[in-house]
Amino acid sequence: MNVGNTLQKAPVRDKAIEFEVGGQMVKLSPSIVKNYLVNGNGSVTDQEVVMFLNLCKFNRLNPFLREAYLIKYGSSPATMVVGKDAILKRAMRNSRYSGFQAGVFVLRQDGQLEERMGALTLPGEILCGGWAKVMVKGYDYPVEMSVSFEEYCQKKDGKPSSNWATKPGTMIRKVALVQALREAFPEDLSEMYAAEELGMDEQDLSHTPVVQPPVSSEPAAVSPPPARVEAPVVQPDEPEDPFDFFDGE
Repeated sequence: MNVGNTLQKAPVRDKAIEFEVGGQMVKLSPSIVKNYLVNGNGSVTDQEVVMFLNLCKFNRLNPFLREAYLIKYGSSPATMVVGKDAILKRAMRNSRYSGFQAGVFVLRQDGQLEERMGALTLPGEILCGGWAKVMVKGYDYPVEMSVSFEEYCQKKDGKPSSNWATKPGTMIRKVALVQALREAFPEDLSEMYAAEELGMDEQDLSHTPVVQPPVSSEPAAVSPPPARVEAPVVQPDEPEDPFDFFDGE
């Protein structure tokens, strides 16, 4: 492309957004996300920061209380996960929520497959999967979900790793419960995924709350201003500044 006809990338503004979560005001800006709320060892992109801000704002999640995580390793795409407790609390706030049951499927020594409440597996038994039922007012039947242990178990050198090795029943039960809750209340839990559903372990993430830092009242540019372009240019379909989304908030 001809350099003279190329738009210079607009500066990324450190503009803050503010929203309420459980009676507490949460203030987030791109610099706060990058400096305080990224897990892993990678450098997040502006687009990934925007997606995380959207996730927190529109789902009313407080990342300072570890309700949501932005995880980045190396140059791999960032992953955004939500804590299981945050998902459950969100479902419980729905007026149609009426409780849940959850447990595991185990193959007993006598060869019988048992649907068992909780996460208990006895010596000699094989853990096959997890299940959950969410009761919704107005539904004739509960919303049910069953998941396979082999599908979600994280492995290293062919063997379960981390909590999948020490607490396998708890882990697969958790996956089943989160999926059942999301299916029961899609309007509340859409795009909210637990770490274990995405190949991670929530126990490996920090659970220590982060003190919310102050946010400057003036949006500051965090990159040099663009050079003036004299040649005619074509206006792109999408705004160059990814944080233009928050104009007018």
